[in-house]
Amino acid sequence: MDVGSHQARSGKAIMTKTFKPGQTAPRSGQYGILGTRGGDTGKERTVTRGEPMPPTPKSGQTYKLVDATRNKSGRP
Repeated sequence: MDVGSHQARSGKAIMTKTFKPGQTAPRSGQYGILGTRGGDTGKERTVTRGEPMPPTPKSGQTYKLVDATRNKSGRP
């Protein structure tokens, strides 16, 4: 899992987890597709917890969780 960081308004670094195609989704929700240099592409995919991330449109792109599903489905 790749981990990057960016600055919050407070000046402290926030860790951002990204996921590669084929990695298992840790949570259900909407995952935004990030470009090869980490920029937002404006595209999202819905992925269910425990399922593999789908292929991205272009090589080198990754996913970032942007909106987690807020329900109890899929919990053990």
